Amino acid sequence: MRVHQILKSKADDGVVTIQPGAIVSEAAALLSARRIGSVVVSPDGRSVAGILSERDIVREVARRGTVCLASPVEDIMTREVSVCAMTDGADEILQRMTEGRFRHLPVMEGETMVGLISIGDVVKARLSELAMEKDALEGMIMGH
Repeated sequence: MRVHQILKSKADDGVVTIQPGAIVSEAAALLSARRIGSVVVSPDGRSVAGILSERDIVREVARRGTVCLASPVEDIMTREVSVCAMTDGADEILQRMTEGRFRHLPVMEGETMVGLISIGDVVKARLSELAMEKDALEGMIMGH
């Protein structure tokens, strides 16, 4: 299964982004309201300047206290963001996410962000693919 197939299966809410100069407390409110684990930091909604996750916020609160909630997002975001392409395979993406210990991956076409996939999206797609393979094998065994 490829990334473009995973994106097709998602409810199309688009990618949630936030400006680099937004305040961390605004980002936390956005994550809570949208019930998501990360937000892409983007000045224009198409490029990726960074990513801010729940983990980033919790780490900074533990390190600096709640004063970090008044800081700009760009001060605590992850700047080196791993990305993927529409043609990347699910197994490769799962391996990269596991090895890198991150759960969200922007999908890029050239320099333009076209989607975001989570580890949950990839696992769901992979489980669906395995169920179809199981059904096909059972059909072959039963002679259907």
